[in-house]
Amino acid sequence: MSASSSRLSLRISRQELVLIFITMVWGGTFLVVHRAMAHSGPFFFVGLRFATASLLLAFFFRRYLKQVTWMEIKAGALIGLSIAGGYGLQTWGMQTISSSQSAFITALYVPVVPLLQWLFLRRPPGLMAWLGILLAFTGLVLVAGPQDGSLTLNAGEIATLLSTLAIAAEIILI
Repeated sequence: MSASSSRLSLRISRQELVLIFITMVWGGTFLVVHRAMAHSGPFFFVGLRFATASLLLAFFFRRYLKQVTWMEIKAGALIGLSIAGGYGLQTWGMQTISSSQSAFITALYVPVVPLLQWLFLRRPPGLMAWLGILLAFTGLVLVAGPQDGSLTLNAGEIATLLSTLAIAAEIILI
């Protein structure tokens, strides 16, 4: 074995760099939203974000909006309600929990999606999904800081957990 082939290669592809960057931006938004809660109510803030995005999308994609079907409008409304509930509850929860707690609890949508797919679509999770679910739940228990063997969550953590369900539902609906 040559010296060059025995060295550990730490090359990161452009696609992986983009994923790392997107993850950093996603994680940073929790701090931004947490700070914004000092100046705004959670539902006003989320409503303003959605209104701004809607106006920008309507402007840039106005030609395509003329071709939208009634079924697409109903599906989009259902998905929109789900994600609005998710962001609204998450932002509301951030008033009483740290941005890092919110980010961790929100990220639980990843193992929740296979559970909801099993419940509603009758697709049972595979072995790796079960492992992810177990690790995520263990992490939640550690973050929630159970004392005396009991798991207690405050209102912000509960709201954020409910937002996680809404975000998981949005993913399944899409």
